[in-house]
Amino acid sequence: MQNPDEFANIIKELRIKKGLSQQQLAEQMMVSRSAVSMWELGSRVPDINMLGRLADCLGVERRILLDAIQSDPGENVNIIVVEDIPMLLHSAVRLIESELPEVNIAGFESGAEALDYARLNRVSVAFLDIELDDEMNGLELANKLLEIYPHTNIIFLTNFADYMTQAIYDHCSGYILKPLSRERVRHELANLRFPVRGLES
Repeated sequence: MQNPDEFANIIKELRIKKGLSQQQLAEQMMVSRSAVSMWELGSRVPDINMLGRLADCLGVERRILLDAIQSDPGENVNIIVVEDIPMLLHSAVRLIESELPEVNIAGFESGAEALDYARLNRVSVAFLDIELDDEMNGLELANKLLEIYPHTNIIFLTNFADYMTQAIYDHCSGYILKPLSRERVRHELANLRFPVRGLES
C-alpha cells in the first residue's frame, strides 16, 4: 500500500538534514525543483529508478525510501529493548508487554542482534541500555538505528546520569535511570519525539 505522506515527511527531513534546498537537491537529481516539491507535498512519488538516485543524494539506503512509500499506516508497531543482563532484559520486556499487549516487543542482549532485527522490521521505539557489554555501546547503537529508520524514538536506560548531556545533544526521545518502572514507561511513551500511530494517549 502506497503511503505518499510518510514518504513526503521523510524526504523533507532527510533533505534538511543534508543541508540542501529543494533547488540544490533537484540539481543533484537532475530533475526540476517542482518535482522535488511534489514529492515533499505527497502529491507524487518517484519511480524505482529515480528512487535509487534520490537515496544516493540523501545518503540513505534505497530500502528506507521504498519502505516509506509502501508503508501501511495500520502496520504493527515494533518496540525493541536492548539490555545485556538477561534478567533485566526479560523484566523490561514483560513490563512493556503488560502496558502494550497489542504491540510487538522484541528483546536483545546485543546491539548486533538488534540491528539485524531493525533492518527487517521498522522499529518505532528502542529502549537501549547505554553501557552494553558489546562491540558498541547504546549511544553508538542509537546512531546506527537512526541510520536505518530516522524516526525511531530512542529511549536510553542506564544506571548513570553522566550520559544525559550526550543523549540530549543526539536528540533522544527519553532517558530513564534504572530501575525501569511502569510509571516511567508510560511517561516516555506519552511523550515520544516522533508520535507513533497506535501509541497515542
